[in-house]
Amino acid sequence: MRYYSTNRQSEFTTLQDAVVRGLAPDRGLYMPERIATIPKAFFNHIGEMSLTDIAYVVANTLFGEDIDSETLKTIVNDTLNFEIPLVKVDDRRYSLELFHGPTLAFKDVGARFMARLLGHFNAADSEGDVNVLVATSGDTGSAVANGFLNVPGVKVFVLYPKDKVSKIQEAQFTTLGSNITAIEVDGTFDDCQALVKSAFMDKELNEKMKLTSANSINVARFIPQMFYYFHAYAQLIRMGEKTDNVVVAVPSGNFGNICAGLIGKRMGLPIKRFIAANNRNDVFYEYLLTGKYNPRKSVATIANAMDVGDPSNFARILDLYGNSHDAIAAEISGCTYDDDLIRATLKETYDRTGYLLDPHGAVAYRALTEYLAPGETGIFLETAHPAKFKETVEAITGEPVNVPDRLAAFMKGKKETVKMSAQFPAFKKYLMSL
Repeated sequence: MRYYSTNRQSEFTTLQDAVVRGLAPDRGLYMPERIATIPKAFFNHIGEMSLTDIAYVVANTLFGEDIDSETLKTIVNDTLNFEIPLVKVDDRRYSLELFHGPTLAFKDVGARFMARLLGHFNAADSEGDVNVLVATSGDTGSAVANGFLNVPGVKVFVLYPKDKVSKIQEAQFTTLGSNITAIEVDGTFDDCQALVKSAFMDKELNEKMKLTSANSINVARFIPQMFYYFHAYAQLIRMGEKTDNVVVAVPSGNFGNICAGLIGKRMGLPIKRFIAANNRNDVFYEYLLTGKYNPRKSVATIANAMDVGDPSNFARILDLYGNSHDAIAAEISGCTYDDDLIRATLKETYDRTGYLLDPHGAVAYRALTEYLAPGETGIFLETAHPAKFKETVEAITGEPVNVPDRLAAFMKGKKETVKMSAQFPAFKKYLMSL
């Protein structure tokens, strides 16, 4: 399988090169040359299959030409050594709980898969260490740091905006040491992302060190996220629920998560439509309404992992639909909620059903309460454990949030960071000095 850049100004390349590069030379994002359709026989039996069996079929459909089957099975099995249950919240609305992995966030799936895939490629390459640069607004940093922790031949640099992630999130990537370095940037997530992209485009820096990214701009990070969409569909079948009109609401920030789901749909997954649920950072919602994309500085909210004003994966969505606004709007609707509505949704749902949402899941759940039509079955992605936003959630519900043991363990570590301005020359100087 060859991979091309969404900017169409770079040559086609291999999976290995796309993964190691992260970003194409023309600053575009890599996409697979073709998206194969999975045979209908697979969907006839999907309800009888395990998460890892489903994931292997999906992974093999995309990556099978580039990775031998036994290696791919090992990568899938090692990645998905935890449950991803679908939980009924109320009538026709289900939570896909993506917080049962090591860092209690959905990004464990993509980060762990990428770490293992990059380790596989790097083992066959004798050109020295790979340096992974990752910008985070919260959960990406912890998932990537823990996914790559102690992986031989890989060094990870996590860039995060100062004072704009929760204390628990921060502890998950600033206390690890080893091959993980946390860089505290005096700016926003968009500033962190800009530093990463600028590093990839700097010729002198790339001649000195091998760089790649573990943000969802990397094909090995975002594509594996489609595994759990197929798994959610399988669980609906096992529950005996209707599956002919499935709607999925996705809390959307950098749009890697929903983009993976859209590719899954293109491969044959019977999802009727998607809802891109936004907080106040509503650049995509504005695009759906106007057909114009106007990126801008992100706004801080209580759903901080979605605080993105210029989502990178918007380029992939445009590419997937041939730059057609009509085609995009036909399969994706949007909504936007401020902090007060997020708080109200979280509290009302908890009081009425006993189900505790995190702020991101609350955005997606509210989208289903407002936009799920009669006869449709709704799934929303619950992307992180509520304990990762303990103070916020407790202030909303008035009830204590139980912190899982593996999350509490991070809080006992010593924070170590490198403080950095949001200007690229300072970041480049730091990397060049290593």
